[in-house]
Amino acid sequence: MKYENVFTLLEEITIKNSEKVSLGIKSKYGWNELTYKGLGLLSRRLASYLIKDLGIEKGEKLAILSESMPEYGACVFGSVLAGLTTVPLDNKLTIYELESILSNCSPTVMLVSNANFEKALQLQSKVPSIKYLILMESSANESSDIPSLYSLPENYEAKWRRQPLSATAFIIYTSGTTGNPKGVEVSFKNMLAQMHDLRIALSEILPSNTQMRMLSILPMNHLFELTVGFFVFLNHGYSIYYPQSLKPKDIMDVMSEKKLKFMITVPAFLKLLKTSIESELNKKPPVVKALFWGSYLLAKFIPLKMRRKLFSQIHAKFGGEFFGCISGGAPLDQGVGEFFERIGIKVHQGYGLSETCPVVAVNRGKTQDMKSVGPVLNSYEAKVDESTGELMLKGPSVMKGYYRQEALTAEVINEDGWLHTGDIAHIDPKTKNIYITGRIKNMIVLSGGKKVFPEEIESVLETSPNFSDICVFGTKRTFGEKDGCEEIAVVIVPTADYSAKFTEWDNLEAAVVNEVKYLSGRLAPYKRPIKIIVHSENLPRTTTRKLKRNEIKKMIDGELAGIN
Repeated sequence: MKYENVFTLLEEITIKNSEKVSLGIKSKYGWNELTYKGLGLLSRRLASYLIKDLGIEKGEKLAILSESMPEYGACVFGSVLAGLTTVPLDNKLTIYELESILSNCSPTVMLVSNANFEKALQLQSKVPSIKYLILMESSANESSDIPSLYSLPENYEAKWRRQPLSATAFIIYTSGTTGNPKGVEVSFKNMLAQMHDLRIALSEILPSNTQMRMLSILPMNHLFELTVGFFVFLNHGYSIYYPQSLKPKDIMDVMSEKKLKFMITVPAFLKLLKTSIESELNKKPPVVKALFWGSYLLAKFIPLKMRRKLFSQIHAKFGGEFFGCISGGAPLDQGVGEFFERIGIKVHQGYGLSETCPVVAVNRGKTQDMKSVGPVLNSYEAKVDESTGELMLKGPSVMKGYYRQEALTAEVINEDGWLHTGDIAHIDPKTKNIYITGRIKNMIVLSGGKKVFPEEIESVLETSPNFSDICVFGTKRTFGEKDGCEEIAVVIVPTADYSAKFTEWDNLEAAVVNEVKYLSGRLAPYKRPIKIIVHSENLPRTTTRKLKRNEIKKMIDGELAGIN
């Protein structure tokens, strides 16, 4: 069904799935779960309070500062029902970064979790537009005069404010924004087009029933999670569960206890899970390890469902019913994807950008290829610029633009409505599968004019089980006849298990450098890293686990200066 507006969606799902769990999280007090009926009531209660008690005008902005939790969903629906524009915030950002964002969008009200309450008070004192704070949970401080969702008047009678499809539903800011915030404006038309497209795409991935229990590990402020992991999954009538933290143990506990079946994730988590499985395997007796790897080789020739029985002990730790995931937000290491498919867990790589609200393509259907992100969703047109190799997109899910930044919007969306993605790609003419090969802005231009994409080098080095983090970038030479020219540098963080094999740092460093040089032999000589930095701490990443290349580059400038 293609919904005309979000009101129809909320009405349909709350009536159809009334007593079924919509959203749940495990706390130290037990399970906190909202039924679909409860989600609808809490959403209407908040909307009534915003309209009648606070007198918030239609079109004003409501910010949410919180970790993922069931109440987050009620805040999103409540904001929409009240006719407001919702601004989900990254609660990992600093006060300075959040102040910059909030000063740009000027919200009237902020909904905040107990964990972020003190930060919200500081922000309210710095941003004049924030008139009201509302706690999303029961108040942690009983003497506080700040209302919570659960202390609001039990009034559900406000007249809901319908907005045109062209109105802005969300403003999504990229993480780490400072100085000149860049907010992606997502319209109701964008969201509904995504939901319609993804309903069709998911019919090729998920079984056609509503008895699905999903795991949500991405932050709700991220558009991938908000669109797919929230709106789309609720649209299907699924039950969505959040872990207490992103620690593997907390995640596995939720998966096991609730017997979860599917999730939206990022490649970094899958890599962590693979490493965890292999680490446990390495503790087993040699005969057990030999049996596993023998079965692993055999699994290539048997159907996916039978592989689940072959590796039943691993599946038991996941709850016994987990069968697959969609991975997005960053490129998927092919070896990681193949590992999970070999043990019976299907991995569908997706691709998108915040500017496309956000999903563009997902690997599905009969022409699936682990190296590809699959064909575009139904409503998209895609082409590759012949001169630059850049992927261009057009469709109803392309954003309205960057909030209050017309010039910047015009730089990425041309007069004909084509969005410049900044990604280098090629499209298979037969299967229509898209293959992303790099980012224009990450491109390294060598002294001879050769162009190198870091992602290509990283994909080769990622085949090593001894490397935890890898970041490739260009650095300018500061001496000799090539002074000022770019060279290829790589930062390697070895895994804890590998590091433990060495008592001296110099020996570990030498071993890592040798392995990089060995693996680089698979690349053309001009693509091989010239400078190899071995780092002991995990590299900084965004909330969706993308490497912060510029930050990493600045972080090791001193180390690079000492390498000749």
